[in-house]
This record gives sequence, C-alpha cells and structure tokens, in this order.
Amino acid sequence: MRTVPQLPPLLALRAFEATARLLSFSLAAQELFVTQSAVSHQVQKLEADLGVALFERRARTVGLTMAGQAYYAKVHAAFELLRQGTSEARAPFTRLTTVTVGLLASFATRWLAPRLQSFHSAHPNIDLQLQPEIALADVCGGEVDVAIRYGRGGWPDVHAQQLIPERLSVVCAPALLAGANRPRQPQDLLRYPLLTSRSRQPFEWDTWANRFSVDLRNARTVQLHDYNIVVEAALAGQGIAMGRHHLISLQLASGALVQALPDMVLDEPRIGWWLVTPKAGMSKAASAFCAWLTETARQGVLTRKH
Repeated sequence: MRTVPQLPPLLALRAFEATARLLSFSLAAQELFVTQSAVSHQVQKLEADLGVALFERRARTVGLTMAGQAYYAKVHAAFELLRQGTSEARAPFTRLTTVTVGLLASFATRWLAPRLQSFHSAHPNIDLQLQPEIALADVCGGEVDVAIRYGRGGWPDVHAQQLIPERLSVVCAPALLAGANRPRQPQDLLRYPLLTSRSRQPFEWDTWANRFSVDLRNARTVQLHDYNIVVEAALAGQGIAMGRHHLISLQLASGALVQALPDMVLDEPRIGWWLVTPKAGMSKAASAFCAWLTETARQGVLTRKH
C-alpha cells in the first residue's frame, strides 16, 4: 500500500494562504481573527515542516520567495475549491456573497483594515476579499468587483469617484532634523535620499517640486517596492519621504514622523484616493460595500476638518 504524505496542520496552511494572498501578517491576522504573532508562529511552523523559507521578511513587510510563490499557487487553488464548495453547501439564507477589492497594500493596511469591523458587523453575509497589488486591477474585465486607486483620476472605461483628497508634504524621522544640517529650504533636500514607491505613473515628487519651484533633477532617489516600505524606511531615518497624510496620521500625531518643510504642503484637489467601479454596474453586495466605503470616507474627512 502506497503511503500518503502527511499534510501540514490546517491552521498553518490557513495562516500561510492568508498571509501570502494579502502580503501582510497584520491583515492575515485580522481576516483570521487571531493575533499577528499567532499567524507568524503558524507560518514559521509550516516553514520548519517543509524545510524551506516561504517568505522574505523586510522590516514590517513580507514578500514570497520563489518556493513560497510556487507553494501558494497550489494552496490558494485548494482553498478556493474549499471556499466554493462550502458556499454551495450552505443554506441560501446563510450563503456568503464575495466582493473582491483591488487596492494598494498601504491603503489596505493603514486606512481600510482598522475600519473593516464596522462593515463586517453591518454586512455579515458579505465575504470581503482584499487583493493588494501595485498593478491596477482590471475592474472592467471582472478581475475585481471594485478598486481603490491612488492618483488624480482619469482612468479610462470605468467610473471613478474621489473618496479622500490627499495632503502631501515631505516627512522624515526627527533625528534627520537635528543639528545644523537640517533642511531649511527646498534645495537642502538634495543632501538626503528621497524615498519613493513603485508606481505605474509616479507624480508625487514632480508635482510637489513644480508647485514650490524646486529643482530635484539631481536628487538621489531610492525606489522601494511599496509605500509601506517607504514609511518604514522614513521611520528608520533612511531618507525623506513624501508623506500621504491620511496614511501616516498616527505617525505624525505621535511625532515618529515630522514635516521637514512644514510650510510647503501640497493640497491639490484631484490628488487622492478614488473608488473605481465598472460602467456595467455591480452586484448588490459590491454596491453595499461602495456605499459603506463612501460614507466612512466622508465621515473621516469631516472629522479631520473639525
């Protein structure tokens, strides 16, 4: 009789699948209703069981190794089959409706995730699936039901409604402002690395520089994979970042990040976070999420104004 290979514990597989899908131990913990340390422990147990590293851990962000990517493709497919079978087996009145949301990991982690409990409480029959990607998710083609994008609008073939106008200013760790070398005028920024995140259409530093007539052509830039990593690098004193105030409000309030040039704040009305939906219409569940998101964003903007 052929021996069937023993499978890893289901808890470890769930922790790995959620972390790999969301590229965040924190978001995985919220989805699974456990602590972040519990998710990390389960993933470490799985890596020890398999004898391979599944994740590359960078500060507070993670990425999949080649082995992790290959394993995730199999595990994710298996869990999708389980989710589909479970959904079909449920009684109609308890069946969950899935809504997939494409967005940046930074917005998911720093703005959306802390507010999701109110959505789950109001809509327990909607299974919200967040798909953090730098590439723009295809709303028209059905890759996701809705998307949250950062920019100035103007995307073709979709409806785009601004949720939150963003405020931008250059920020850094307080240690960079200590002593005589602190930046006192815009050109002083050339003494520091400028931290940027990958983007299909980068515009933040150029727009800020144009607004305040600053020549940054000779600036030393450091391009990082994701805005979460930009924030972590700025907190560690590794350079100057363009601060998106809605995402770093806690760090600004605590003083962990400070404005290097507080008089040079960019408030351009069209720069911000946008809700992107298909022109062909949406399901009732997707519409419910959009209504909740729009109202939550509106309340947040009103609170900041007061």
